[in-house]
Parts: sequence; structure tokens; C-alpha cells
Amino acid sequence: MGDGTPIQWVDSHCHLFMHDDDEGALLDRALAAGVDWIVAPGIDLESSLAARAVAMRFPDRVRWTAGIHPHDAVRWREERARIEALAVDAAAIGECGLDYYRNLSPREDQQQALTDQFALAERLDKPIVLHCRDAFADLFAMVAAADLGERAVLHCWTGGPKWTRRFAELGATFSFAGPVTYPTGDTVRRGAAEAPPERTMVETDTPYLTPPPDRHLPNEPANVPRVGAALAEVWGIDIADVAQRSAATAARIFGSPRP
Repeated sequence: MGDGTPIQWVDSHCHLFMHDDDEGALLDRALAAGVDWIVAPGIDLESSLAARAVAMRFPDRVRWTAGIHPHDAVRWREERARIEALAVDAAAIGECGLDYYRNLSPREDQQQALTDQFALAERLDKPIVLHCRDAFADLFAMVAAADLGERAVLHCWTGGPKWTRRFAELGATFSFAGPVTYPTGDTVRRGAAEAPPERTMVETDTPYLTPPPDRHLPNEPANVPRVGAALAEVWGIDIADVAQRSAATAARIFGSPRP
């Protein structure tokens, strides 16, 4: 963008309402940093309602999603009906997925909740935002069976080259967060090198995973350009190109909050 057009980013995954600061202040700081809009994901019924409330407060700056996280999959039967009703108006289903690292819900419950949310995404013709930790093989099989192409969004992707190539072959979309910037993030960066730039987004996962040198502080959407800068270095392209491609992907997947 050497023509003077300002660089504009999209934070594709930002739990804005989990930050201690006011959402308006966070969005203002984000705008000053070149972040045009964000996606606020739900992780259960309460947070899906909170994500919707933030989007209603800032309709031209926030898109929102509704779903249940694998940590809370034991509550899926209880919350399913209301989450599915909410999802009709959401930009996407999720954050959902599999987490075999913490196993805060039994794996069977995680898999059932995810199967149902894949079906919901297909029924409502919406994208699905996926969490994966220590569950690459099982998630791969489920994404392959769902056959959603680029509408399967791998949030905070930390897979190495092998899994990145395999999910890329399914047509999935990747979203990278703070770990791609960490000194310990070599595996993530080697994975990012295999991700197609035209199907990759950037995110903060606010208030978590703050990029250096502010690891001690809560994350916020104003930091998403640091993630983009790391990807620009991995891919050997201009940071403005990363911003343009990732923002275009976010608009294609989630729909821009502006007409």
C-alpha cells in the first residue's frame, strides 16, 4: 500500500468483554493502531450473550459469534437450545473445538458438542470458529467430515508444518495470535510458513497471549499489528500486504460490520 492508503487490520478473535478496560476505550485504542473492526466470540451461553451485547453497542466495529468451548462442553445439553437460537443472528458458530490438554470436559462430551455445532454451522450456512489443543488428529477427521472449506476457521493456530499442510489441503482458514511472535514460537512460525496468506487471519485472543514486550499485560486488539508483523517476516512480504489479505479474509468469512 505504497499509495498512501492507511493500513487497516481486523482482529478476528477478541474476547473484548473479558478485559477489565471499557470496550469503547479498547476499540478507540485499536482504531488508533489501525484496527478497523473485531470479531467477539462466545464460549458459552453467557459469553455469547455478552458478545452480542458488545456488537449491539458498537454495530459498525464488532461482529460476534455464539457457541460453546470444549472446556464447557459438559454444559452443551443444558445450553444448546438457547445457543442455537442466538446463533441464527451471529456471524459464526463457536468458539468450539477440542482441548485434550486440559480435558476440563470429557472427550466424549467435547466431541458430541463439536459434532452438533458442525451440524448447526451447516444448517445455518455459517462459518465455525475452532479451538484445538493437543487434538489435531481428531479435529482433522471432524473438519474433513464436515467439509466446510474455508469456513472452518482454526483460531489461534499453533500447529506445526505437517498439520498446517493437512488442514490447508481441506481448504481451512488459519488465524494466528501472539504465539507466532514469541521467542519460543518456532514451531508456530514454521507452521505459518505453510499457511496460505489468502486464507489466513490475525487475532489477539484478548485478554490472553499478549505479544512481547508486554507479556505481563492483558492483551488488547491494538496489539494485532504485532501478529501481522510476525507473519510478514515469516512470509517475506510487506506488512501492509498481510493487513490487506487478512482483513479481506475476515470480511469474506465473517462479513464486514459495515454495509
